[in-house]
Amino acid sequence: MISLIKNALILTVNQQNEVLKNSNIVIAGGCIQTIGDVPSDFQADKIIDATDQIAMPGLINAHTHIPMSLFRNYADDLPFWPWLMEKIKPVEDLLSAEHVYWGAKLGVLELIQSGVTCFSDMYFFMGEVANVTKESGIRACLSSALLEVDDLGPTFMKAAIDFHDNWQGKADGRINVFFGPHSMYLCSPDFLKETTEEARKRKTGIHIHLSESKQEVADSLEKYGKSPVQYLADIGLFECLTAAAHCVHVSGDDIDLLRKHKVGALNNPTSNMKLANGFAPVEAMLKKGVNVALGTDGSSSNNNVNLFEEMHLAALVNKAVNEDAESVPAPDVLRMATINGAKALGLENEIGSLEVGKMADIILLDTRKPHFFPRHNPVSSIVYSAQASDVSTVLVNGQALMENYEVKTIDLEETMREGERMAFDLVRRAHKA
Repeated sequence: MISLIKNALILTVNQQNEVLKNSNIVIAGGCIQTIGDVPSDFQADKIIDATDQIAMPGLINAHTHIPMSLFRNYADDLPFWPWLMEKIKPVEDLLSAEHVYWGAKLGVLELIQSGVTCFSDMYFFMGEVANVTKESGIRACLSSALLEVDDLGPTFMKAAIDFHDNWQGKADGRINVFFGPHSMYLCSPDFLKETTEEARKRKTGIHIHLSESKQEVADSLEKYGKSPVQYLADIGLFECLTAAAHCVHVSGDDIDLLRKHKVGALNNPTSNMKLANGFAPVEAMLKKGVNVALGTDGSSSNNNVNLFEEMHLAALVNKAVNEDAESVPAPDVLRMATINGAKALGLENEIGSLEVGKMADIILLDTRKPHFFPRHNPVSSIVYSAQASDVSTVLVNGQALMENYEVKTIDLEETMREGERMAFDLVRRAHKA
């Protein structure tokens, strides 16, 4: 099928950051075939009139735990470690595949409605997340969580290996599989080395939490005499493509190592603030050439998966912390939410910008709303003014997951109902335990 998006204001997010007014996109075979003018008599099987709409690359949520939508508004206003160990872990210990399936479906529904076309996820029962990904039409980089608790390290490792071997490249190529060691503090050096070797064998990447809290850094310095970043570099983990979530408490030397090893730093401003973990030095990382992408983290430490909110905060937080109004400008933030996310996942040749030959992962935003007027600067409008609710249409591989605000691939009512039922079931079980 040949589709035509016509009369759009296009933000390409290509190397030149081109902005094309009243322009067109031709899609065929799931890919972008043409950007710009088309003949007046051009024939398309489907035409989307994007007058007064912005066409841009689909957003990439580079770090989340999407089934944790079940824990939204459950454990709020708590310090990081009590939140994690006293509230979240006891409930997670009771998870079943059914819980994860409906939690993932609820989260993916929210992703689609907010313009995310690709997400990078780390969690348990990842086969269920993969099933939701396949059914919904979204793109994903999925990592089965690896950790050493209660002597379950080998069990988690087998699950991660099987998950990779069963799901890599599935769902018409929309699923990529990484290995997901939770963190250096929940994985031993030998376990991390084994993880690295398994990932290297399969020529895939690693998704890990890194330098998220002051305590993590202090414990690493006390135990190993080096920072978490230095520790992972020294054991060879960065030899694989690595997407490192948070990178809040990183020194200048740490940043140099991240750049040297081409580690993608996944910034999560809402989660970092809500859990009082601090502010990632995004400007310093960008200036040194580190690839910084954006994520929301899970809905238990963010309460939504709204990447427009993360863009807004990513720009404002750094201006305030650095006391510099020019810090982390809007064009940089837009790239963090799109092409930088693609680079962090090793997908920059496929998605992340609107260019001929890339997959047609495209979103449309309806600008016929007061907060877009006057329409001085479309990039600024995306970062500082746009809302997730402005997303009207979402395409992945050229297929409509949402069109004119109507989600095509997920039953809204059923998903919200079952998601809430699963969440309440978990909480009841946890309180009885």
